[in-house]
Amino acid sequence: MKKSTVLILAFAFHAAAHAAGDAQAGSNIFTSKCASCHSVGPSARGGFGPQLNGIFGRVAGSTSDYQYSAAMKQSGIVWSEKTLAAFVSSPGKVVPGTRMRFWGLGSERQIADLLAYLHANP
Repeated sequence: MKKSTVLILAFAFHAAAHAAGDAQAGSNIFTSKCASCHSVGPSARGGFGPQLNGIFGRVAGSTSDYQYSAAMKQSGIVWSEKTLAAFVSSPGKVVPGTRMRFWGLGSERQIADLLAYLHANP
């Protein structure tokens, strides 16, 4: 195998590992940035924000225990890695008119970690 091929494969592996995220680090991010409004786990329910159980594959604005903004209900978003990463990065740009009062996470690493945590807590 050529040296350049090995370097490309090593880079691709590193990028995939980085994108996977660290659920433990994501737990810390969730606790510090999200838990004041959102919850996950067996006792999760809507409060100041919607509960986030089973968020991947869910249509935005669709849980029955939270009163969503019209903008969120009409967004047509289905939460995936891509859509949730974009939203967590900049909620107001992804869903103009959202009631979510969060400026966003600027770090791709933090976003990947947070998504790993949400995947680990379906």
